[in-house]
Amino acid sequence: MDLQDQKVLVIGCGISGMGAARLLSRANANVILYDENDKRDVEEILGGLPEGTRAEVILGEWSRIQIRELKLAVISPGVPMDIPMVEQLKENGVPVWGEVELAWQMGRGKVLAITGTNGKTTTTALLGEIVKNDTAESFVVGNIGTAYTEVAAKTTEDSVIVAEMSSFQLEGIVDFHPVVSAILNISPDHLNRHHTMENYINAKKRIALNQTEADTCVLNYEDEVTRKFGEEIRSRAFYFSSKRKLAPGVYLSDDVVYYNDGEKDVPICNILECNLLGLHNYENIMAAVACAVAFGIPTDVIRKTVTEFRAVEHRIEFVTEKNGVVYYNDSKGTNPDAAIKGIQAMTRPTCLIGGGYDKDSSYEDWIRAFDGKVKLLVLIGATREKIAKAARGCGFEDIAFADTLEEAVNICATEAEPGDAVLLSPACASWGMFTNYEERGKKFKEYVNNL
Repeated sequence: MDLQDQKVLVIGCGISGMGAARLLSRANANVILYDENDKRDVEEILGGLPEGTRAEVILGEWSRIQIRELKLAVISPGVPMDIPMVEQLKENGVPVWGEVELAWQMGRGKVLAITGTNGKTTTTALLGEIVKNDTAESFVVGNIGTAYTEVAAKTTEDSVIVAEMSSFQLEGIVDFHPVVSAILNISPDHLNRHHTMENYINAKKRIALNQTEADTCVLNYEDEVTRKFGEEIRSRAFYFSSKRKLAPGVYLSDDVVYYNDGEKDVPICNILECNLLGLHNYENIMAAVACAVAFGIPTDVIRKTVTEFRAVEHRIEFVTEKNGVVYYNDSKGTNPDAAIKGIQAMTRPTCLIGGGYDKDSSYEDWIRAFDGKVKLLVLIGATREKIAKAARGCGFEDIAFADTLEEAVNICATEAEPGDAVLLSPACASWGMFTNYEERGKKFKEYVNNL
């Protein structure tokens, strides 16, 4: 699509929206930046754009935008696709793209894209390292922190882009076409946005929407939803499993990750040689291996990278040991299923910090996963009463409340004994108390290190 001198609306002035506006400015489009928050600083927003960008900022009233003059609308992931504004754009024949679609249309190279409820960031980071060790020109983008739109203009036909894709981002794709895609797992999350589990699953499945028989979709054989999805897609389904041998596929057996090409088993690594902790991380390793193998990366490059790779920040991240107590930061455990993985990785009696923003999740399965490991549950945030009620309903009574994360850390430090662990794994989003899970995790580490 030729956007020179065309009016393009960007909805949302956050990281993704600003990245989209900067990319559009390179195409010499006339950018209209819209944000419903009328308290935003117009000059600050314009200051984030390249000098000479033709841009207008409209805050608050949607009615000020002349829809019929628009060539395209680009929507940020945080903006729902089912709001009246988007419906009105579509009714008037204005194409609506997500920022990922914009980056795909304006960039070049091959894309390896990863989604799933949990494990996306670790798997994307690991696959990104594998690709970097095999390819001269690679980028790691998406939900992992760097907007795809920020690097699209730098890509060439030789580029390999490893992209972490959220369900929000996948809602906005049209022609986005990864040569390798992956769905790691599916469990309830973001139901306040998607409304039903079916909608959430369908958003995740969109990652393979435009793949062909020449492409590969990596799927978790032990997840019922993803296993069945492999029977629906046009691309080749390539499975990984933590419970059974696959031929072909990638699987775990006797602490060794194997790749089977349909004829022979190729050992990739012993998980005891890896720096990642817990079964969920072994699944992340297998998913990254499967993506790399499907893309044609040599197994010796994969093997070396996997054994050298260290956990990403905020995902069961070792912080320090004080007075015989070890502290772990799992701030990225933003839903109950992710937090279950965090507690399953603990091998000591644990003081657990949970709670935060309510995404309409239920917490009983998380509580039951404590399995005798949790000696104290310290709750913060908007969900603390809801979680406490669920815990008591499951027979768990060792509960304390804190008004701040710092207070929660101090309570745990007081109650923990030498040989115990303190784990921040909230099972909730951070909003309301923190800007994002990264800020929450950094504050946790700050409070721990100041003990």
